[in-house]
Amino acid sequence: MGIPEILFILLILSYFVTLPALFERAGLEKWKGYVPILQYLTWLKMVKRPWYWLLLLLVPGVNFIMLAILNVETAIVFNRRSPKDQCLAGLLPWYYLPQLAFKDKEAKYVGPREWTKIKKSFQREWGEAIVFAIVAASVIRTFFFEAFTIPTPSMEDSMKVGDYLFVSKISYGPKSPMTPMSIPFIHNTIPGSMMNSYVDWFSMPYFRLPGIGHVERYDPVVFNFPHGDTIIVDSYYAGHDYYAILRDEAKLHAGSYAKFRENPDLYTAKARQALSEGKCYSCNKSGQNSRGKLSPMKTGGVKGRPIDKCENYVKRCIGLPGDDLQIVDQVVQINGAAIENPKNSQFLYIIAMKGGSIANDLREHIDITTSEMAGGGWNSDTCLVPLTLADYEKVQRMPIVASVEPMHFDPVPHNEQRTFPNTDHPAYNSWTVDNYGPVHIPAQGETIQLDLTNIHLYKRAISVYEGHDLEISESGISIDGKPATSYTFAQNYYWMMGDNRHSSADSRMWGFVPETHVVGKPVFVWFSKENLEQHGDDKIRWDRIGLVD
Repeated sequence: MGIPEILFILLILSYFVTLPALFERAGLEKWKGYVPILQYLTWLKMVKRPWYWLLLLLVPGVNFIMLAILNVETAIVFNRRSPKDQCLAGLLPWYYLPQLAFKDKEAKYVGPREWTKIKKSFQREWGEAIVFAIVAASVIRTFFFEAFTIPTPSMEDSMKVGDYLFVSKISYGPKSPMTPMSIPFIHNTIPGSMMNSYVDWFSMPYFRLPGIGHVERYDPVVFNFPHGDTIIVDSYYAGHDYYAILRDEAKLHAGSYAKFRENPDLYTAKARQALSEGKCYSCNKSGQNSRGKLSPMKTGGVKGRPIDKCENYVKRCIGLPGDDLQIVDQVVQINGAAIENPKNSQFLYIIAMKGGSIANDLREHIDITTSEMAGGGWNSDTCLVPLTLADYEKVQRMPIVASVEPMHFDPVPHNEQRTFPNTDHPAYNSWTVDNYGPVHIPAQGETIQLDLTNIHLYKRAISVYEGHDLEISESGISIDGKPATSYTFAQNYYWMMGDNRHSSADSRMWGFVPETHVVGKPVFVWFSKENLEQHGDDKIRWDRIGLVD
């Protein structure tokens, strides 16, 4: 716990000490100062402010501003209106409020200032305008719309790297803030550092307000990354899958996947210990030190994150609650029937150029980013590139192209736990991103029969997302200490996949997205710009501005 958290605890405690005394001097009932919620409603009554300000105290970032305003208003109603008093009340309330309540006996309750007879100063006019703008923008961001940017090509060609989106919170219903004490307009870390932008010791239960619709198949959806509840404290790796990194670390500690399989618990424990100590071997791209031994990259260790502060991901909903999903030769099947791929979905193709031509020549004809190139290279006569169906047909007709063959990911021995459910089990070891499943997606209120095979699909949902104590042994399954052969799910789950099917870390790698993690629906591209690193240019893409696909 840092200094900000300690100061906030002291402030909350000071309210329980000082407000009852101040209420009594204002002619209000003293006992209400000791009752949570009622304490704030009575406080608002004392300073003559509307009751709905209480709701603003629940909005992340806005709550800090509102508390500062209430502290200043308290000084004002007790006739302490000098700049010095207002600064102390707003900036040092844990010092000023006890002084006002117990030492300044001459401070009489006179009520709020009457502005109809007093002209506000220029500084006060602008200060109030700025505060109002911050409060209004924070409320809009929390409950209505939020800006979001596309950082990776996992949704190409539907949503491109460099697209700036407005995400509608009202489409599926806005979530009430679960970590209400945070800095305005900052998601989870203070820019330029890995310091939390929120206090994690005070939280609210999950609650979703009514929306204008529900998640439907093919909807693009922004959600809190389900595996983002634990992160590596590093500006780059914080957005990656900690559990995938943990598995890679364990394999490195074992020396090989075959050795890892002999005692996975041992090597996973070693990897977890190393990561917690800030040593990440798989994160070190150089790999070895001068003596040829594995050398770890130094990080800030490991820490947890609450649901609403996990990294924001955007994918397309392919599977709905209650669906049976399977992928056969890159074709998604729902409940036994093949469904159409999204209009701009992409798959990898192996392209061979004719003599004298290089892969870079393709850029003149189709929209390909540097980050999408795999295998070969721009100066090679072969390359591995994601193409939409339209681009595939276009490339086939190009005189400079010798052949275009679809890329298929064949099963590898034991799959190395890279696809969900990320376990070494004969039932799942042959699954790939192109041939996957079948998987049943749980629905709220649905009871699923459990056994020692399918429990691997649902163990994280039961234990992490729904908070039960789950134990699995050779003799059977127990939930909350009781033997279990079935489980009834408390919420809906979804299956999310990127449109760039071979370049997307999605549900095929980490499983279901719980309803608690759904944030909103991208509805509008308000700005789009290429970047030099990935596109070779930095021009504005005017044709991208508009509704998303």
